[in-house]
Amino acid sequence: MKDVMIGLGSNMETKLAYLNQALAKINSLDQVAVKQVSKVYQTEPVGYKDQDDFYNMVAGLEIEPGKPPLDLLEDLLAIEADLDRKRTIKNGPRTIDLDVLLVEGQEIDHPKLQVPHPRLQDRAFVLVPLAELDPNYLVPGIDKTVADLLASLNQTDLAGVEALGQLTDLLEDREA
Repeated sequence: MKDVMIGLGSNMETKLAYLNQALAKINSLDQVAVKQVSKVYQTEPVGYKDQDDFYNMVAGLEIEPGKPPLDLLEDLLAIEADLDRKRTIKNGPRTIDLDVLLVEGQEIDHPKLQVPHPRLQDRAFVLVPLAELDPNYLVPGIDKTVADLLASLNQTDLAGVEALGQLTDLLEDREA
């Protein structure tokens, strides 16, 4: 089994439902199991600013050795399409965004997939939930832990990441 960390984000209503549906679809993939999930964090958009805040989280997956990361990426892109993701504005609004962040012990440089994710070390909305799951994860190619990368971010970036709670609790609260 190989551990994979993926980032999930949504900034179109209903954000929590999209995150939940994406996790369920990921967990139903062949040769893939969701093993852990971070809290949901509310963050301001990066790049294109004229849009709603995002809900972001990270999930730790276990994939069987026979499933290459590129196959996982294709599955994630299919889930995005199934959840009506449209790519009309770069860094624009989206129902769901699924990114392969890390693949245990691997660096991948392929036209469709770069691992570690190329902007991982600059993104508080990725590093905060990633550190929640595994602060001591040594990022290949960067040779720093997630905690070290998080500590190197400026306080302004970190202040824009607000923990909302566990997805299951947030969904229950919304239904109550």
